Amino acid sequence: MMRGMITYPRWIPLLALLVAPFLARADDQADFAAVRQADDARVAATKAGDRAALEAIFSDSLNYAHSSGAVNDKKTYLDAIVGGKTKYAAITFENRKFTAAGPGVVLITGHETLVEVKAGKTDTLILNFLGVWRLENGAWRFLAWQSNRLNPPKVPAGT
Repeated sequence: MMRGMITYPRWIPLLALLVAPFLARADDQADFAAVRQADDARVAATKAGDRAALEAIFSDSLNYAHSSGAVNDKKTYLDAIVGGKTKYAAITFENRKFTAAGPGVVLITGHETLVEVKAGKTDTLILNFLGVWRLENGAWRFLAWQSNRLNPPKVPAGT
């Protein structure tokens, strides 16, 4: 053995490889909990039309693509929500799945039911969605949204 050289059992690198994914998952779980909380705050602020809360939650680079095909940036989406053009009476998640897409980026995919009021007309939308959250200056910010409308389940005749 050479002098000054540190030796370690040969199994240490293997142990590191086996443990590393679990350590990353623990970090991911903390991020997922923080993003879930931020997303819940986004939903509450959206339903309330709370401009100050949404300003803080939305990334300055927000790209919000509706199931209708319309796309908003931060300003136009805020104006629609706060100005009353669009009112969300209910937003109910049937499921949300959180996935780490890389350092500081979490994707949310899932299925939701949305009750939207526009021009006095109420519409219930069933959507699949992709939401993107990014860690910006130490805070999770809502970066992007893409949804597609699903047809409601068909009810058999006579039921």
